[in-house]
Amino acid sequence: MSNAGYDAVVDIDDEGDLGHTDLQEDLEFHNSNFNESQSRKGGPGGNNSGSSGLPPPATAGSGGAGSSKRYLWTLSFYAQFFDVDTSSVLARCWAALYPRANFLDVLEGNPDLYGPFWIATTVVLILFLGGTISQYLASEGKGPFAYDFKLLSGAAGLIYGYTLVIPVVLFGALRYFGSESANLLECWALYGYANLIWVPVALISWSPITILNWVFVGVGFGLSVAFLLRNLYPVLSATDRQTSKILLILVIALHAGLALAIKILFFAAGSPVSGGPEGDTPPAAGGDQPAGDAPPRFF
Repeated sequence: MSNAGYDAVVDIDDEGDLGHTDLQEDLEFHNSNFNESQSRKGGPGGNNSGSSGLPPPATAGSGGAGSSKRYLWTLSFYAQFFDVDTSSVLARCWAALYPRANFLDVLEGNPDLYGPFWIATTVVLILFLGGTISQYLASEGKGPFAYDFKLLSGAAGLIYGYTLVIPVVLFGALRYFGSESANLLECWALYGYANLIWVPVALISWSPITILNWVFVGVGFGLSVAFLLRNLYPVLSATDRQTSKILLILVIALHAGLALAIKILFFAAGSPVSGGPEGDTPPAAGGDQPAGDAPPRFF
């Protein structure tokens, strides 16, 4: 049949029926997901934060920016600098003793103060132990030996002061001369892990053989200053050429001063400033020995 330019073909069986169709059995009704698909596509009024990769808006329950603030007088402010696991600390210690890559790359943007603090504390205790053994060997057979606990306070002042103050001074100088890549935490971490070489040096430098002690301290100075220069040079080179040279010389000179202080103050067997065993009483002003032996001192 034809109507208004349209043709239609109708199949009629022999009985004149249009064919058997079970519409009630074949048709099924489903809930429409039209609104859900529109919201996923970012339609008008929909939330398209998932498709754009943006974080969801902050709510009162999700914690705003105010709750993440850390103040200087709170423990959470300092806890963030010690947020490191044991495996990371050991890997950084190995990278400091056997450097094959830039140490700032080993830090992976997460410098810590946990390793530097305990390394400095270990160096202080071993310097006191090694210095005490060195004094004992130097005073053997010359009277009773008395422990000199000034070595402990001296070691703490020297190591903690050097590790804390020098990076601050270096960071301030770099900022002053226009180095934008300088980071105070990285400077502290770099100097802190550089102290690790003094642990084996202090363990073997208690020998009464002067030349051997100088060799050990010299090796420790060479390895540690090479570690510092290798990792500081990219930061120092961000300044002008003359300034970078001056800063490099200052870094070497200050580190040489640390090495000399360690040798002279704690391993003074044969040192030019060695005042003799602690248990001996110095001569009187006229050059005569004091009458009688000084009583032994025990702390």
